[in-house]
Amino acid sequence: MKHQIPNALTVLRFLLVPVFLYFMFISQQSWMALAIFIVASFTDYLDGMLARKLDVISDFGKIMDPLADKLLVLSALCGLCWLPPFNLSAIIFFIILVRELLITIMREVYQKRGIVVAADKLGKLKTVMQMLGIIVALSFWAAQDEVSVWVIKSVSIWFWIVAAITVISGFNYLRVLTKKEPDHA
Repeated sequence: MKHQIPNALTVLRFLLVPVFLYFMFISQQSWMALAIFIVASFTDYLDGMLARKLDVISDFGKIMDPLADKLLVLSALCGLCWLPPFNLSAIIFFIILVRELLITIMREVYQKRGIVVAADKLGKLKTVMQMLGIIVALSFWAAQDEVSVWVIKSVSIWFWIVAAITVISGFNYLRVLTKKEPDHA
């Protein structure tokens, strides 16, 4: 039973995404959105730590864990891009979305060929930076009636850096995949 805990935490993160979206977009309760995002982010850390500790790293976890992270992060980025006070550039969202879609599709294609590539350190850094930036932005949003211009600019700069790291980690993932691809010559 304890071997199923990491995968159950991944499933829980999937289930928290619509709840987060409700509080972010419909009821616009930034404190609740922040709390749910933090809980969901913590499940990401916890499921990875438990999977390693219990030595139950599975193909399901290798594929579904990053997918749950992507859905959570992209949901929050939607709010940061299209809702005040941040109204980040939609380009940031689309850079991250396109990279995540391409890598997710490629993961699926390669997994069907029996090639599974787990997230590397750069991919994990990207996820941590995305989640940290979202938590900081949501914290300012929840704590202040009016978010200052310098906070908005700082969050914007942070996410432009995150977008660049997202692209770099995508290219790194492609490099790793090409090394795992068997030669057909």
